[in-house]
Amino acid sequence: MGLDDRKLAVLRAIVEDYVATQEPVGSKSLVERHHLGVSPATVRNDMAVLEEEGYIRQPHTSAGRVPTDRGYRLFVDRLSRVKPLSPAERRAIERFLVGAVDLDDVVHRTVRLLAQLTRQVAVVQYPSLARSKVRHLELVPISTTRLMVVMIADTGRVEQRLVELPGPVPADDVIDLRRLVNEKLVGSRLSETPPLVQALVDEASPRLRPAMATLSTVLLETLVERHEERIALAGTANLTRGGLLDFQGSLRPILEALEEEVVLLKLIGEAEPSTTRVLIGDENEIDNLRAASVVSTGYGPGSTIVGGLGVLGPTRMDYPGTIATVRAVARYVGELLAQN
Repeated sequence: MGLDDRKLAVLRAIVEDYVATQEPVGSKSLVERHHLGVSPATVRNDMAVLEEEGYIRQPHTSAGRVPTDRGYRLFVDRLSRVKPLSPAERRAIERFLVGAVDLDDVVHRTVRLLAQLTRQVAVVQYPSLARSKVRHLELVPISTTRLMVVMIADTGRVEQRLVELPGPVPADDVIDLRRLVNEKLVGSRLSETPPLVQALVDEASPRLRPAMATLSTVLLETLVERHEERIALAGTANLTRGGLLDFQGSLRPILEALEEEVVLLKLIGEAEPSTTRVLIGDENEIDNLRAASVVSTGYGPGSTIVGGLGVLGPTRMDYPGTIATVRAVARYVGELLAQN
């Protein structure tokens, strides 16, 4: 059965009131608070239909009703309008992020900012090496037989490794090696570098080949093989704001899920470009998060997505405000990465 505009207006009012008050919503208060233009009896009938259709439910013996996951989903998909951030909020985001001194600082500022603005648990994935490109490779001589390889990705990630060379390498040869690896690899996606690294060895002059062969092994480790992803988390204490009612009586499953980096990466690391993903309650594949909602999106310079960020909280969430904040923060972080 399709819902008419009036029933949709009643559902929207129930969601907005319950999110704001955490109290089950009755027909009388709906009529008093929202200009629905109908009597409490009509609203009661509409609520009976919404309950029958699975959009709201009656908790215990309360006279009021609360939204179900299905009700929140309809609200997010059809009834809510994303709240634009106020100029003051936009300025606060910009000021907070512009002071960042390096990538670590960007990530930590972003995750704290998200937690403060949404009052939920915030999760930010460090720019993924798998999605990054090589910006520069530096070879720093430590001694005649030892080099430090420093790889700087276009996302600001820095990886460094020590190379034990098979024999002494003169300073001029180190300069040649540096030039060759940069000419071949700069601008390439890390995931596409293995054949290029092999070509460096094949094309090296006999004089440089032993050093290049050793260097190539370390380059492959640096560029391809060690792709552990990193996550920053903030605002876990926000889970307690609404009391245990928000999480079906127990926070433990949520806290256990938050300790698993694999779980967090699954939640926010699969974000698609320029889309905001909202998972509500039972839509979460992870059993421990069936009482929570997750709002996430991808971020990166321009149209390139290098990581995901998002927030996790109760299903009783201010979806329009949270979606707007997550999108805005992702956009600012992307602009910051593009500038640097």
